Amino acid sequence: MKFKIFKFKSVTSTNDVALNLIQKEKKIIGCVYADMQTKGRGTHGRKWISDKGNLFGSLFFPLENNYPAFNEFSIINPVILSGVIENYCKKKNVSFKWPNDVLVNRKKICGILQELITSNNKKFLIIGIGINIVSHPNINNEYQATNIFLETKIKLPIREIMDKIIFSYENFFLNLNSYNYSSFKKKADLMAEN
Repeated sequence: MKFKIFKFKSVTSTNDVALNLIQKEKKIIGCVYADMQTKGRGTHGRKWISDKGNLFGSLFFPLENNYPAFNEFSIINPVILSGVIENYCKKKNVSFKWPNDVLVNRKKICGILQELITSNNKKFLIIGIGINIVSHPNINNEYQATNIFLETKIKLPIREIMDKIIFSYENFFLNLNSYNYSSFKKKADLMAEN
């Protein structure tokens, strides 16, 4: 599987654009990312604060018969994305807060929004990804937020991180015949915050 890249200056949300590409443009596999989101979404209809300089992207692909089920991706996604974040935040404690947050040192650095749609009788998975690269919002809940720059003192290009995410997913699909749900689940359980 090869992800075609669609880059935008400003979008409502990258998941909205992915949906449009699937339904109107008849695109099958792709990655959307943008410099700005005006209506970024989190889970349960929450707003995702989209400050410029951070990563806003969505991957989309059809859920083929030999692919893992939709619900298995709620384990696969944080495992893959935490691997990408560990590349940059070495020696930091990377963990998950179910169902959709990746944390560094118990602070939120990444959010995931998974949406399942049907187009032309085919099911597609859209995976929305937001990563705090240079800034983070002040969120008032049990977890504070952080960003890669704050944790590492390195300012990373968005495209470099996006390429690493795409590479990680392409690699996952390339090795699909060796995919084992229980090994992903075990890794996820080890990384889960209580």
